[in-house]
Amino acid sequence: MALAFGILLLTKLSKSYTNTFVFNIDKINIPEEEVILNDTSQVLEITIKTYGFDLLQYHFSKPKIRIDFSKHIDKTDSAYIWSKNKAFAALHNQFNKNIELVNIVPDSLWFAYDVNAVKTVPIKLLSKISYSPGYNLTDNIVLQPDSVKIIGAKAILDKMDKIETDTITLSNVNQNISKSINLKLDDLAKDLKFSVHKIDVEAKVEKYTEGTLPIVVQIINVPVDIKLKHFPKTVNVSYYTSLAKFNSIEAKDFKVICDYSKLVKGQTYLVPKLDKKPEAVKHFKIKQEFIEFIITE
Repeated sequence: MALAFGILLLTKLSKSYTNTFVFNIDKINIPEEEVILNDTSQVLEITIKTYGFDLLQYHFSKPKIRIDFSKHIDKTDSAYIWSKNKAFAALHNQFNKNIELVNIVPDSLWFAYDVNAVKTVPIKLLSKISYSPGYNLTDNIVLQPDSVKIIGAKAILDKMDKIETDTITLSNVNQNISKSINLKLDDLAKDLKFSVHKIDVEAKVEKYTEGTLPIVVQIINVPVDIKLKHFPKTVNVSYYTSLAKFNSIEAKDFKVICDYSKLVKGQTYLVPKLDKKPEAVKHFKIKQEFIEFIITE
């Protein structure tokens, strides 16, 4: 039974057949200073006649045909024009000598092109990061590199103002971050060239704690003909800083002011604002919302 089937299969594969296949275009030798714009829609439907053995390869794979942009092609100010009459010999040479090319559709292909441009755009990190209780970033997340150079058609580059990364997802982080992440390039034009395809993400994470210090309130922009007294004289400022830097934070590193010039008519209180704080402080809060005052003269 198996022998009979094998003989039948061998007989069929030895016969000559005519079939039409869709060939994707493999563009080669495009000048570096140019980029082809309409690359995905261009295909050739090629009808070939040959033995079953030779046809098998086209049934089981996506066939491609090469078009050489350095020869057998015409060029205008805006497009390359490939024609089967001019390039038939080069096309035929890509097939087995037992294969006969019966028909090629369409007769010609137009490839619009543009002159390459270079543009550097910032990289935007997409992230979902949560930290363990009491932990947070010491400083901003660092991207290395933080920008990407793109080479491609000016018309395309003019519309691009950033490149995003894949989303980095981390939870309960309690140590420094050091990861590599890919750029999101798959949905962009295939003819664009990028200086990098992935970046490194670095961040220092430390344990944080809360502190509170009394800070003297300073009144500014008081007219020379007005004297006033305010109370309280100091306010408590709570802040959030890394445990490692907690002991270095001092009251003199803060400055709380009330701006008299921003007083609204009829208002009997001033609003305290934090005018200066240490770089090591991430979050802060003035626990006194209003500063009372009286005019003495």
